[in-house]
This record gives sequence, C-alpha cells and structure tokens, in this order.
Amino acid sequence: MNLSMLVPIAATGFLVAFLHAAIPTHWLPFVLASRGQGWGRGKTLAVTALAGLGHVVFTAFLGALVVWFGIETSPWTGGILPLLAGGVLFLFGGYYIARQLRGQGGHHHWQLPWRRGHDHAHEHRHDHSHDHSHDHDHGHAHGHDHGHVHLQPHAHAAPVAATRRSDTAAILSLLALLTFSPCEGFLPVYLSGITYGWAGFVLLSTILGAATVAGMML
Repeated sequence: MNLSMLVPIAATGFLVAFLHAAIPTHWLPFVLASRGQGWGRGKTLAVTALAGLGHVVFTAFLGALVVWFGIETSPWTGGILPLLAGGVLFLFGGYYIARQLRGQGGHHHWQLPWRRGHDHAHEHRHDHSHDHSHDHDHGHAHGHDHGHVHLQPHAHAAPVAATRRSDTAAILSLLALLTFSPCEGFLPVYLSGITYGWAGFVLLSTILGAATVAGMML
C-alpha cells in the first residue's frame, strides 16, 4: 500500500471540505438566526458546531456507502476506481468553478421559516356619536352629544413559552437545513481513498469534520 498517495488525497479533502463549508449557505443562516433570535456568541457557535456535526455525519454516512461499494467491487474494477475518482473530483471542481463564474455569488434575501410572523402594534380607532335626549319634570329638555374615541394599542408580544418554541424551531430548522445538504464534493475524495480501506475512511472523515467546522466558524 502506497501511503505517499494518501497525503495529497487528505490535503485535497481538507481543501474541498473547507471551501464547501465557507460558502454563505453554510454560515449566513446562522448569522441571521443569531440576530433575529437575540442569541449570544456562545449559543451561536454551539448551534453552528452542532449543525456542522450533523452535516459531517450525514456526509460520512454517504461516504461509508461509497467505500463499502468500492471495496465490494474492487476485485472486478481493479485499478479503474482511482481513475474514476480522479475524474469525478475534477468534474465537481469544474462544476463549482463554473457556477461561481456564472454569478452565483449575487445578492440574496434570506427569509427564516420561523420568522414568518410580524411584530407590530395595531391601533384601532372607534368614533361613536351618541345623542341622548332627557326630559325632566321641570320642563327642560337636555340633549347630550357624546363623542368617544377609543385607542386600543395591541402589541404582539410573544410570551416566554412562545419565545422558547421559536428558539427550538430555529435550531431544528438550521440542523435540518445543514444536515441534509451533504458535502457532495467530498464523496469523490472518499472514492479516491478506497484503496486504503476503512482506516483511510476514518482519516478522511476526521479531516472532513475538522475542515467543515473550521470553514463555518472562522
């Protein structure tokens, strides 16, 4: 087994995972959620790290399937797999570069799913005019015209329980958003490391985790 080839594979894997995690879709939702929910720096970093972990675990799960398939078919594929992995890796790289050159880095407006409500105050104005006529025994008729203006300010102030539910919804949405959008560009890296078996898989998964968290939190 030629371990010297593992170094460039590992370096490529780190670069792919880091750049993938550094794109805005992997950290901008957390910034917006932090501002909208009023989270502190510690909570924001904790939620980001947790979502990054889910992202890594799901990607590693797909990578495990790739490695298993490669190991099972290696007696028939022979030396084709490394060439196939290199070709797929170049295709992924070309795809991402072309997408950036087409202007995918444009201006986007993010709307958080748990913030679809609105916080504002309503003012209801009711003008009532009442005309009352009173007859008294001493022969005088009195007419009273009363104008009533009712100002009723209403503020949608969420109670503490609703705020906690909103926090939970925000965190779960972020976890689902990142967990189920794996780093597909890392799968060819797993494919390249098939010749190193499960030991190579563990090493590459560790690199994937470190690069992903670093790219999201730096």
